[in-house]
Amino acid sequence: MSAPNPPPTAPASIRDLPSWLLGRAAARGRELVADALAGHGLKMWHHVVLSAVADEGPVAQADLVRAVRLDPKDMVGVLNDLQAAGLVERAPDPRDGRKNSVTITPEGTRLVAMCAAAAREANLELLAPLSAVEQERFLEMLRRVAGVPPATD
Repeated sequence: MSAPNPPPTAPASIRDLPSWLLGRAAARGRELVADALAGHGLKMWHHVVLSAVADEGPVAQADLVRAVRLDPKDMVGVLNDLQAAGLVERAPDPRDGRKNSVTITPEGTRLVAMCAAAAREANLELLAPLSAVEQERFLEMLRRVAGVPPATD
C-alpha cells in the first residue's frame, strides 16, 4: 500500500473544476496502479498492451496500436520488452505475411491475471473513501462523462 500523499494544492480558481479534479484523481489512480504493477515487474504500458493481447489475441500489431492508442514506434519497444520477457510472441500473420501477429504466451497469461488482480486492489484503494453504493454510482457517472460503455466479459 502506498503512503498517502499530501493533498494537491491548486489556485482557488481551478480547485473545484471537474477537469482539474478528474486529472488529480486520474494521477492518483495511475500512481497506485503503477506501484502495484511494478511489484510484478511491469510498467503501465506493458500491462495495457499485454492485457489487450490477452483480450484480443492473436492480434495484428497494427490493430493493437489502434486499440490501445500507442504510437507505433513506442509499441515496437513495448512488444520487444514483452517478447524478451517471454510474455508474447510475434510471428507473421497467417492471413497477411506483411503484418505481424502478436500472441500471449502461457507465462504472459499468468502474469496478466496477477497484474489484473493487483490493479483491481489498487483501484479499490483509490475508491476506498467511497461507500460501495457511491463507488457504483461514481463509476456509472464516470462512464457517462467519458462516453465509455460498461465492460462486457
